[in-house]
Amino acid sequence: MSADPAAVDLLLPAARELRVNTSPLGPGRSGGPARAGLFLAGVLVLVASVAASTRIGSARLGWGDLGRVLGARLGLAVEPLPPLLDSLVWDLRLPRVLMAALVGASLAVCGTVLQAVTRNALADPYLLGVSSGASAGAVVVAVLPLSGPAAGALGITGGALVGALLSFGLLLALLHRTGLDSGRIALIGVVVGQLFAALTSLVLMASADADTTRALTHWLLGSMAPARWDAVTVCAIVTPLGLVAARLCANALDGLVFGADTAASLGIGVRRTRMLLLVVTAVLTSVAVATVGAIGFVGLIVPHGVRLLVGPLHRVLLPHAALAGAVFLVWTDALARVAFAPREIPVGVITALLGVPLFLLVLRRRGEW
Repeated sequence: MSADPAAVDLLLPAARELRVNTSPLGPGRSGGPARAGLFLAGVLVLVASVAASTRIGSARLGWGDLGRVLGARLGLAVEPLPPLLDSLVWDLRLPRVLMAALVGASLAVCGTVLQAVTRNALADPYLLGVSSGASAGAVVVAVLPLSGPAAGALGITGGALVGALLSFGLLLALLHRTGLDSGRIALIGVVVGQLFAALTSLVLMASADADTTRALTHWLLGSMAPARWDAVTVCAIVTPLGLVAARLCANALDGLVFGADTAASLGIGVRRTRMLLLVVTAVLTSVAVATVGAIGFVGLIVPHGVRLLVGPLHRVLLPHAALAGAVFLVWTDALARVAFAPREIPVGVITALLGVPLFLLVLRRRGEW
């Protein structure tokens, strides 16, 4: 049943005002100094987190050492570190930490968008089956006889990206027959994800030896270890573009939360907007998973936690979620590096262990548990 446009024109602003006034930041603060200050604080925390996390590892570095590395790379008149330490910081740690920030921001934005598009509080970036497709593509490349030992990190990344695009193409083909209804997106996404997950298991069991299976399992659980500057550059281009695209659709996302009929009554092109947002989230998720593997819970818990702080309006929620996701994954990756040093555990294991109690806490704060 279509909503009455006149009633919607009254209902939507009133609902927005009600939700803004119940924000912990106080009434009438949407877009005001309080949220601007919170965003600036988030940027500062992210910068400090990146710097501090770069120092953490088996070989601990001082703030001066980090400054000398960056100064030398920027051409400043500073005494460079020994080549081994310089390479440790510049070639290994810094790209890894920056990749964690970019992937965390991407996953948080994707989760925020998909929870609005599907009107499903449990939606996360892997709802579309893209993660399973990427995993299947990576596994196929790694175990194919014709790829052999030449299937290094770049080959696995390429295979993962191709698998992600194939799974998303299958999702769109199936949705073309049934429409872009929010419920169908979730259901068909689950079906596509299960299909490619089964293919991944089949290929692993049939073709991979023990060493390959162990290495792929580590990658499938998510790890920042493969991050290098070329991959960071790709993510540094894709992630801001995806955030900008999602931010431009913020008003449409607010409307979609109220349902397709309400959104259409407000003049929003529901099908076109959903398609655009599905493509944006699929691209962001594909690049993230193809680079570092599947990292769960970031896109699920971060949007819910940030909503408790800034409210549900997406023009405010999206940038804050990106910052929170970046900070969360930077510190989670740091914990994965040092918790069982010198052995490193997949970061996806840490996000799951932290994500379950955090999600229960969010549900409790929302009065849903």
